Amino acid sequence: MATQHAYPKLNKTILALSPLALIINGLFSATAVADDKIEVIEIHADHLKDASLLGSSEQLLTELGVDFSAAGGVSSLPILNGMMGDRVKVLVDGADITAACANQMNPPLSYLSANQIKSLTVIAGISPVSAGGDNIAGVIHVNAIAPTFSDSTSLTWQAGSLAAQYRSVDEGVSLGASAQLASKTFSLSYQGAYSDAKSYQDGNGETVLDTLYRSQNHVLIAALKSDKQQLAIKLNHQHIPFQGFANQYMDMVDNTSVGLTTQYQRQTELGDFSAQLNWHKVSHEMGFFTDEKTGKMPMKTDAEDASYQLKFAHEFNNTSAITLGQEYYHYEIEDWWPPVAGSMMMGPNEYHNIHDGKRQRLAAFAQLDQQLNTAWSMSGGIRIEQVRTQAGLVQNYNSMPMTMPGMAMPMKSIDAKAAEQFNQQDRKQSDTLLDATIVTRYAFDNFKELQFGLARKNRAPNLYERYSWGQSAMATSMIGWYGDGNGYIGDIHLAPETAHTASITYAMASDTSPWQWSTNLWYSAVNDYIDADVVGRFNRSNIADNKRHILKFTNVDAHLYGVRFDGSVQLHDSKNQGQITLKAKVNATRGERDDSNDPLYQIQPLQSELKLIQQQDNWQHAISWQWVDSKHRVDARRLENQTDSYHLVNIQSSVTWQQLSMTFAITNFLDTQYELPLGGVNIAEFKADTSQGYQQLRGQGRSLNVSMNYTF
Repeated sequence: MATQHAYPKLNKTILALSPLALIINGLFSATAVADDKIEVIEIHADHLKDASLLGSSEQLLTELGVDFSAAGGVSSLPILNGMMGDRVKVLVDGADITAACANQMNPPLSYLSANQIKSLTVIAGISPVSAGGDNIAGVIHVNAIAPTFSDSTSLTWQAGSLAAQYRSVDEGVSLGASAQLASKTFSLSYQGAYSDAKSYQDGNGETVLDTLYRSQNHVLIAALKSDKQQLAIKLNHQHIPFQGFANQYMDMVDNTSVGLTTQYQRQTELGDFSAQLNWHKVSHEMGFFTDEKTGKMPMKTDAEDASYQLKFAHEFNNTSAITLGQEYYHYEIEDWWPPVAGSMMMGPNEYHNIHDGKRQRLAAFAQLDQQLNTAWSMSGGIRIEQVRTQAGLVQNYNSMPMTMPGMAMPMKSIDAKAAEQFNQQDRKQSDTLLDATIVTRYAFDNFKELQFGLARKNRAPNLYERYSWGQSAMATSMIGWYGDGNGYIGDIHLAPETAHTASITYAMASDTSPWQWSTNLWYSAVNDYIDADVVGRFNRSNIADNKRHILKFTNVDAHLYGVRFDGSVQLHDSKNQGQITLKAKVNATRGERDDSNDPLYQIQPLQSELKLIQQQDNWQHAISWQWVDSKHRVDARRLENQTDSYHLVNIQSSVTWQQLSMTFAITNFLDTQYELPLGGVNIAEFKADTSQGYQQLRGQGRSLNVSMNYTF
């Protein structure tokens, strides 16, 4: 979302910078529509009290138009405008948390449970420069810090809650608890969550191997305030003892993290000043923990994020404001693979995958929001960043020459040679990123609006894209967050990605009309898009069709485009039947390489949804029909599978009675058997039976879900 200033008029008239936000304005009308204008949508705590919202935040973000690349049960990777991974900037309470894993098993969204989220903002494509840099797909803001205060001078109990959820499809159990104390000047709150699930069942009642997980998250927030300033401190802790990743060769066997976020805000005569300090440390380990996917190889990662952000917003008058900011981010990582006892190939030394890896970002930005007249408004900004990366010397498991049958002379392994070549290179890199955005809005009246946007956005390569040096089938197949079963090699000399995006949105919302709808068209031309080219092959079976590719990250030019429609209509409103509303959305995305017109990887096919909702007093009932088209345009380089079309029917009923809220739901009511277009391949099932090849990951079958939330 655009920066939240302390000027309500500007919030309503200038800061609608998100095409995606405008597209979904009918979904959450309580916060989406102001009295006089359509504004940026942010889902606040009142909309997050659903008793079913425990566990992953994926359900919430899917409602906001975010797609997901399948990973673990709490670690799916968001996709915006057909782009995933680090191309989407995910900020947790303003903090930039880096995925510290060669497979991105611990992305930022995995560090918060849904019941700990106070607000969500999604800005696809043309995000304002104040919203965050180092991304080309968009920005997701997830906020847990939202302290509330009381009218009492003494610290008193404010609220508490207990929540629980059960899902039949994976025998999943989620628990949550919260408590809050507050006075006029002090606020203290705690939120905790625990989830445990077995591997889920598909539409045929068969177990989808290696999809089990367990996790817990704890957040403690303290805040102090006076008339013109506020200080908030958040401590968070996460522990995941295990999480299966069906579409990776390894699983997570531990992820333990601690974090600290400090936010300071002050109102002055010149404007509003805010400062933030962030620190996050994680210890991560991959290995094997279940008979559903066996192995012996361990991999360990220690990583640390530290950053600060300074921001100053000044209102010139009632029609214009400027926001200035300066930010610094520091990330460092150690990624090593301990030797495997008894293995000649994986020992006797540690394998240093990334040693002394560092990534530093120094950024500054300026953004102007201007109401030009009663109809026209604009927002524009410039952001400049310098990104520096480096990595230390690495080593293979061993560097001794080996003699293989048929060899006349001993030879070093391919990874021993690759380590020597890597160590001889200059590994320090520096990139300068220049972002610029401009959005103009024309309001036909208080309820209809047309928005145009242009943006230049940049992203520098991450450490794994640059410094993954191994070249053997074993080493390369440990790298990659795509779930495709292939192997990846980095390139130190990768250039940053630069996306030029154009967007146009028309939105109509009125409190006097039963209709609300919007449509958005966007196009992105990406220079130096980081894709991959085939440089080798491997096969872990004796079946020719089971080949996988070894790919090397490379820069290519690419383009992506899409269209999205969202609408809602109130069909009925009476005392006896309550309000009955029909909502609909359609989304189409396409992406191709310029050099060959070949499809890009993991582009969601055409999808649509119809949802009928009845709201009467404290009851809400809903039935939805989702349809996803077949996926035939696939990435041949990554051996991406085609998938058939499918449809899902979901039913939900919720009731609130005094302090108790309960939700009953049946997902995939018809028990449809289907494959996930963005799911990648099921490596766990391939290892169990290679004769079936690398089959696409299947979706969840019918599930009866029951959840409750009790406040006190």
